[in-house]
This record gives sequence, C-alpha cells and structure tokens, in this order.
Amino acid sequence: MAGGKSTAGKRAKPRKAPARKKRAPRRGKAKGRKSGGGLGPRIYRAAEILVGGSLVAAASLAVLARQAGSVSPLALLASLAGITVLGTVLVLVLEKLRRLAPGRWRDCLNLAALLGLGGLVWAAPPTLALDALREVLAGERMTQVRVVRHQVFAAYRRMDLVGQEMILERSRVFEPTVREAATAFGEDPEILMGVAATESSFHPRPSRDGGRGLFQITSVPVDARVLAREKLQVARLDPLNQRHNAYLAAATLAKYREQMNGDLFLTLLAYNIGPHNGGLKFIMEKYGASNFAQAQPYLKELPRDYPIRVLAAALAYRVWGKLGSLPRYEEGSRAQEVQALGIPGLDEPSLLDAWVSAAPPR
Repeated sequence: MAGGKSTAGKRAKPRKAPARKKRAPRRGKAKGRKSGGGLGPRIYRAAEILVGGSLVAAASLAVLARQAGSVSPLALLASLAGITVLGTVLVLVLEKLRRLAPGRWRDCLNLAALLGLGGLVWAAPPTLALDALREVLAGERMTQVRVVRHQVFAAYRRMDLVGQEMILERSRVFEPTVREAATAFGEDPEILMGVAATESSFHPRPSRDGGRGLFQITSVPVDARVLAREKLQVARLDPLNQRHNAYLAAATLAKYREQMNGDLFLTLLAYNIGPHNGGLKFIMEKYGASNFAQAQPYLKELPRDYPIRVLAAALAYRVWGKLGSLPRYEEGSRAQEVQALGIPGLDEPSLLDAWVSAAPPR
C-alpha cells in the first residue's frame, strides 16, 4: 500500500496464559497432621483441656491447703489472686508447648501432665484444701464451735460422775420414749436425752417454777403444741403423761431450731428461755446479736450456761453407752479416750455445716 508501512514481516507477540490459582488444601487432608493420637480430634482436644485445667486446679488447692491455717485471711486472698495469675500463665505455656510439639511428643507431654495431676491429688487431696478453706471462711463460727467443745469437756471433768451414773440408770425407763419423740421430729436423741437429764435428772416431778414432767414443761409455743398433738393423734395434751411430755419437748426444740436457722447453741438457749416476752429472738434483735457468743453477755448466768450443761449431759450419756461407765477425765489417757467419742451435735458433719453457715435468727 502506498505511503503505508508494511506489517506483514512483523511477528505478533505471544500472549501469556493466565496463572492458575492454587487451591487451598482441604481441611483434614493436609500431609503430616495427626488426628489426636488415634482418638477423635474433638475428644482428644477436650481431654487435653480437662487435664491442663485440673492440673492447675490441683496445684492451687495444694498451695491453699498449706497456707490456709497459717496465714491471715487477707494474706490468703492475696495468695489466691497470685495462684490465679500463675495458673493462667501455666495454662498458656502448656498450650504453646502442645502446638509446637509434633505427634508423639505431644502425646508424651499430655501423659506427663496426667501423671503430674495424679501425683498432686495423691500427695495433697483436694478435700484437705476445701476443709481448710471452709474453716477460714467460717471464721467466727468455727472458733465458737471449738471453744464450746472444750467447755463441754471441762464441764464433764467437773461433773459428779457417781451422781450422773445414777441419773443415767434412771434414764433406762424413759429412753425408748425419748428416742421415739426425737425420731418423730427429726431431732438428735442424744441431745434430747441431755435436755431431760439437765431439766429433771430423769426424776419427773413438779418444780417450784411450774415445770412439769420429764422435761419440766412450763410454757410451749402454740405451733409446737399443735405439732405434738398431730404426731400423737390426741385432742388434748397431758404434760404429766411422760410420752406427751417428751413429744412436747421435741416439738419445742424443733420449733426453736427452725427459728434459729439450725444453730444448736441458740436453739438450746431459746428452749431454756421460752417464749415469754418474745423469747431469745427478741433479745437478739433488740441488742443486735447474731450468734451464741454475742448473745451471752445479755443473758443471766443460768440460761447462758444452759447449752454447755445440756451438751455435757449428752456427752455423759454417749460415754456411758459406749464404755459402760463414766471414767474420770483427768486419769491417764481418759481425756483422749473421751474426746475421741466426740460430742453429740458437734461432730456430725451435716449439723456442723448447718451451724457454720447459719444465718441470723428469723
């Protein structure tokens, strides 16, 4: 073509083929990955988390068990905070090692953690730490129980043991009736036997203050009287009938235990004071007392000492039943022998838990 440049001799540049996109490997088919040592991945992973968390928890409880009885509550809280932070760091480190460790080494790491957990649980059972923590948190009430326990043992030591054995011999006649009444209202029969021994020495008779029968019944809350009638299935109660008398006492004790939220010491105080002028509940509300130790200063000497005398009599009943006699507390190893038998109402875990966690009277 005239005036134009020829393009026939020029070669066309070849076009580059578009690059193919690499497909991402499908999950679960990557080379070199193991499915959790032969177990399902999710189950294996859950087991790893469980072992790691349990290991840290066991280590924390072991430290807590060693410190709970020897440090102040504030220092214990600081230790708990430190243990929480350290435990979190250890969990993170363990997880990092698991990710870096290949196949069998990861299994070995998990096995070592499991063995460490077993060793910690064997050397420092978690129950010890929980018991120690409960004592620290219970504080005042646990101290109260310990003090009263020694007061009861001291009362047994001062007891006229010859006279007390005579009282217990007289109790044989009434024991089945007392136990029947205690069972009817869910009360401790040993405690109820201690109340009867303290009130009448198992010699039922009218007293100068108007008390009648085995439990020296004077005035009974209306609710307790109704409950006793229902259990006995009678229209009228006779305090001189010793079975009626025992049912009235057990119903009254159950009523006051409910009012005092399960606190044994306050229950016995309330039983002794009775319902007059609002009873113990009114006294405690008036002066802002919430437990046995706080209520004592506002009471006369006789009512204040009443729970100790009842528990000492219940202890004598237990010792007499177990050993067949009442040994002198100060002779040889008799003190340890008597203490090993425990005190009715103070050694049963369910009852003790109720008093440790008891709320103020309602």
